[in-house]
Amino acid sequence: MTTPVRNRLATTRGMQKGAITKYRAYPPIELQERRWPSQVLTSAPIWCSVDLRDGNQALPTPMGVAEKMEMFKLLVEIGFKEIEVGFPSASQIEFDFIRLLIEEEHIPDDVTIQVLTQAREDLIRRTVEAVRGAKKVILHLYNSTSPQQRKIVFGLEKPEIIALAIRATQLLKDLAPTLPESQVIFEYTPESFALTETDFALEISEAVIDVWQPTRENKMILNLPKTVEVAMPNVHADQIEWICRHLHNREAVIISLHTHNDRGTGVASAELGLLAGGERIEGTLFGNGERTGNVDLVTLALNMYMEGIDPGLNFSDLDRVRAIHERCTHMEVPVRHPYAGDLVFTAFSGSHQDAIRKGMAAQDTRSGALWEVPYLPIDPADLGRTYEAIIRINAQSGKGGIAYVLEQEFGLQLPKAMHAEFGRAIQSLADSSGTELSSAQILQAFEHEYFQNEGPYQLEQLSVEQSNTISGAVSCIARVRVDGIIRKVQATGDDPAQAFVSALNQGDLANCKLLSYQEQPYVQGSEQQVTAYVQIQTAVGKTLFGAALDAASDIATAKAVICALNRSEHIHQQVI
Repeated sequence: MTTPVRNRLATTRGMQKGAITKYRAYPPIELQERRWPSQVLTSAPIWCSVDLRDGNQALPTPMGVAEKMEMFKLLVEIGFKEIEVGFPSASQIEFDFIRLLIEEEHIPDDVTIQVLTQAREDLIRRTVEAVRGAKKVILHLYNSTSPQQRKIVFGLEKPEIIALAIRATQLLKDLAPTLPESQVIFEYTPESFALTETDFALEISEAVIDVWQPTRENKMILNLPKTVEVAMPNVHADQIEWICRHLHNREAVIISLHTHNDRGTGVASAELGLLAGGERIEGTLFGNGERTGNVDLVTLALNMYMEGIDPGLNFSDLDRVRAIHERCTHMEVPVRHPYAGDLVFTAFSGSHQDAIRKGMAAQDTRSGALWEVPYLPIDPADLGRTYEAIIRINAQSGKGGIAYVLEQEFGLQLPKAMHAEFGRAIQSLADSSGTELSSAQILQAFEHEYFQNEGPYQLEQLSVEQSNTISGAVSCIARVRVDGIIRKVQATGDDPAQAFVSALNQGDLANCKLLSYQEQPYVQGSEQQVTAYVQIQTAVGKTLFGAALDAASDIATAKAVICALNRSEHIHQQVI
């Protein structure tokens, strides 16, 4: 009987000590007199966004057609001239979206769409059908080439892998004339290039090139991906330079890079890969993608801009780009994300604030003047952003800043999962006021939303004691007023919060699940109290928080549950 993989792996948990035998460093590339360390970037590469394919396939909830269309229009607006729009043989939605782009003429004349296909005849034919009618199209073919893929996934030897790539390339070449209205560009990817022996990567790439027969006037794209990042960026640069040196018919090939971020150095690998001979970059906005993501095109482009290179991509309204990206992908950009995070142009340190303030005052404001401000390597205004010495809350503020004000000025440490919920309340208040909110207004709004919350549930009396029947459990007896009627309920639980929720459920006063709760000391002058936060899930799946303040921690916790139930009733009534 085969042991389940999960059980087999369970015995290996925990990091090895001393001599590490489970992993090994990626072997260095034999490259004499490497040239890339002395190269300097002077111009931007060809950019290709893969947000709608590579990025989309990595989303917990893939984009629908409307979201894909909004993202496509954003990419065009930013300035991408090559956009991978999907994997048409993967699903009907992918196929239909590409047809929608073509048939409703959403693709500008100067934009080339790209579609991906595996090296299988049925998938290739389906892919060609998907792009029929497109003016410019990149047919992107790939097959895996690394030893692991050859051995574990496909069970094929090198000659069989090469034959697979040759057959697929020949089929695409034969089908290309059936797209007479299209300018067809061929792209080949030896997937897992970074994990493939460089000589074999060269061999299979040249075999494909020999079939396609590109010329200096009609080039093909050779995409060399760091599909899984397992080596330092300098090794990747060596791999790229080695291929560029040895590739025959090099002048007829555009070298494309596609780095991932498993080691956290996807941007660095792409930058060094460009120094080594790369001419084209595939990636996504904010690095969305499998595992730790693709290379972040926003960071990569703005790194170039910061060094005086026009990236050819427009991020003058970066907050808007981020907002659309988050709406379409349902993924949040971290607050410390380069250039785009909520806090990257905010200084909390007094010394930093002072240096920045003096630098801003001394900055030459004439057009074309060199930017020289301590701690700010790029002018936030270039990206439509501003420098903030302290958190200031208005309709554009992030939930992290709102939580920061409550913690720093009032000692209220909201659970991280609660930030978004309360942030929406502040956003609504800021929108209606149209002005910046003071910290006092933020506290007042929090107290009104949680501490002073009123509704059908009210706690009249509470007793929590160690259970006499269940070891480690607590017993809860409570008197709760519901719509004016007092009910007595009781139950046991692992902690006061769980016991109180169980009592309400068993007494048919509620039907909810406790997701989390925490308590924190709260000191105002000489008065010491406890702040309790709970998160519940209602019978219809709605999750929401409650918070309360009291001198007794058990009562604070029970009041927080009551608050959450009242807020649930209030929201339900609003919906009705």
